Amino acid sequence: MSSKFSLDQIVKAYDVRGTVPDQFDAEVAYALGVGFAQFTKTSVAIVARDMRPTGPELVAAFAQGLMEQGVDVIDIGLASTDLLYFAAGKLDAPGAMFTASHNPAQYNGIKLCLSGARPVGVDTGLAEVKDIAQKILDGLKPAKAARAGRTTERDLLSAFVDHVVSFIDPAAIRPMRVVADTANGMGGLVVPAVFERLPRLELEVMYGELDGTFPNHPADPLQAANQRDLQARVSSGGFDIGLAFDGDADRVFVTDELGRGLSGSTTTGILATSMLRKSPGATILHNLICSRAVPEVILEHGGVPVRTKVGHSFIKQIMAETGAVFGGEHSAHYYFKDNYRADSGLIATMLMLEEMSRVGEPLSEIRRSYERYSSSGEINTQVDDPAVVIESVSQKFGAFPQDRLDGLTVDCGPWWFNLRPSNTEPLLRLNLEAPDRDECDNRVAELLAAITSV
Repeated sequence: MSSKFSLDQIVKAYDVRGTVPDQFDAEVAYALGVGFAQFTKTSVAIVARDMRPTGPELVAAFAQGLMEQGVDVIDIGLASTDLLYFAAGKLDAPGAMFTASHNPAQYNGIKLCLSGARPVGVDTGLAEVKDIAQKILDGLKPAKAARAGRTTERDLLSAFVDHVVSFIDPAAIRPMRVVADTANGMGGLVVPAVFERLPRLELEVMYGELDGTFPNHPADPLQAANQRDLQARVSSGGFDIGLAFDGDADRVFVTDELGRGLSGSTTTGILATSMLRKSPGATILHNLICSRAVPEVILEHGGVPVRTKVGHSFIKQIMAETGAVFGGEHSAHYYFKDNYRADSGLIATMLMLEEMSRVGEPLSEIRRSYERYSSSGEINTQVDDPAVVIESVSQKFGAFPQDRLDGLTVDCGPWWFNLRPSNTEPLLRLNLEAPDRDECDNRVAELLAAITSV
């Protein structure tokens, strides 16, 4: 018999994500728990959740699936995703973080990792977990282990805070006023805990109550509208820096003292400078939609830039292969070798504050040397057949150097663009950079015309 649930709808390239209860409920969570146990063949697994109201029931069902397969469960309770990755690294056990990150309240999901916080994506185990779970949903009764596992609860928040603060010298942080918009997400738990260790910093938290219904604004700071409250508060309140965290607090977006947001590329450049001071000559990763300024800055500071595909599983893999100390994505994911190669918005925050303290200038001044070009931002266009459109655009720009590392990247000399398909929707994502705003706007119009004419 076939189930009313199709996991094809909710199992994405890097995680599980769907609406509760029509796409994702306790029955699905149980089946995925069995699948995760059988795939990892582990004896111990860690579970955690964000503040969404559906989290406790889903975690309990997933843990039931694990325990019936003989797996002992360590439940670390409410956590940010980077806290779960820390736990998987410190305890050397696989983990499951129940979160839908920046998605609206009706969603929930799971981010899975192996021991040591190694990623689990479709190519690294998620497809196998899905196949096992789908068979269970379709009626196959899984055999139970002779000995059922047990659940124990552990609080790792204090150990995680120690780990985050270890990336900097707290004595080097000068007095500053910081405002963080945690959007009723998990930042409301972890951000104040970290800042308690830095007494010279004055912290104000906006929307700090954990509330998975998101009563103030969506927990998606990639959308400019969701940073407006923070940016207004920074400039009206005389703060040195503003921080916007997403729902599971693994990403951070930075605002300068004038209330102007920094792009992920600018933040990557600043953090790369900081990391190269600590690790001279190191390899630094940047994904291929980051600004050209990022590899330029890395070279200027004696580092080795390596360009990667977009997405955490690729970055973590290349980090392991190259020994890179740091990697940045334009989407504000920042990865650290000494954080089990996982991303952390809080560690990025610490390094940003340390770099501001070292330079001793306002962030609006610091950012200037990192912002050398005009960028389009990511522009999404719905198309019937992304592959056909990419081939047409490739032919149109056939006179220029091209590569296919991730979608199509074309180097047109003073300007460049990348066109790549979405993993989950019939969309093409355009990122373009040019020497100035006028040329950028003109080239974007040219590209959009080329896309829509197919």
